[in-house]
Amino acid sequence: MEKFSYKELGLVNTREMFAKAMKGRYAIPAYNFNNMEQLQAIVYGCIESNSPFILQVSSGARKYADATLLRYMAMGAVAMIRAAKSPVKFALHLDHGDTFELAKSCIESGFSSVMIDGSHHPYEENVRLTRQVVEFAHANDVSVEGELGVLAGIEDDVVAAKSVYTQPEQVEDFVKKTGVDSLAISIGTSHGATKFKPSQCTKTANGVLVPPPLRFDILEEIEKRIPGFAIVLHGASSVVPEYVNQINEFGGKLEDAVGIPEEELRRAARSSVCKINIDSDGRLAMTASIRKVFAQNPKEFDPRKYLGPARDELKKLIIYKNKEVLGSAGQS
Repeated sequence: MEKFSYKELGLVNTREMFAKAMKGRYAIPAYNFNNMEQLQAIVYGCIESNSPFILQVSSGARKYADATLLRYMAMGAVAMIRAAKSPVKFALHLDHGDTFELAKSCIESGFSSVMIDGSHHPYEENVRLTRQVVEFAHANDVSVEGELGVLAGIEDDVVAAKSVYTQPEQVEDFVKKTGVDSLAISIGTSHGATKFKPSQCTKTANGVLVPPPLRFDILEEIEKRIPGFAIVLHGASSVVPEYVNQINEFGGKLEDAVGIPEEELRRAARSSVCKINIDSDGRLAMTASIRKVFAQNPKEFDPRKYLGPARDELKKLIIYKNKEVLGSAGQS
């Protein structure tokens, strides 16, 4: 594959973004995408809310979209922003990269940020792998996210049966030995739409499942050990009840879907958490909209007639998240 620098494509890495976010006490939204409609929704939603953002691509999404096409989609997003005369900047980020070879390939195809997730390896192997990626990435002025601790749940190729909280006593050593620019931690978030079993939740009088609270005590201890360092939360979708209900109303079967309460994400965004990942909420918004169109117009077969409304719903969600949850709106 031909090699490209993200700077040629008009992208930025995350270092300045994170420094500004930490100073301003907000979090940069990191939205996963797989197709054109998702890309349009993310870009237009962030233009309208004047929010910096991160376009995230998993290994599976990169294969799905095609690595070459993906680069041109990122270039197209830059052109869309310029055409709108917007100051918004964004990074193109590899989400949950699991090998040095994958991270290297993404960097050479124009990614401005990569995650190397060695959290499933023994600690010393995680350090070695992360350091290897950091050395190559930094030589290309690309920022790197590492991970300590394991999030439960399923998201693309990432599968874990149970969570393992990040151990604060490891973070200082890990950051020092690896040289990472940001660190994903495990404090109780989880991948997927069904983040918690009903037995882990409490039920309100009207039957709403409330998940266990995030471990802010662990976050605070980590902040003490690596003050001013950029922290990342994965698995941070709220699993918006309205979308879950709409999906189920129109034939879906999402049982016991529950996410992270928005007030907890707002609290996290005011801390050293300066990147919050959102994937499942976007999927739910689009699926709810598409199911509604199919149920109400069963003769419809024009993809524009169901993907268009799904795109609009996702854009609405993104503007809301930027303004009301992450605090990133108006920060470009």
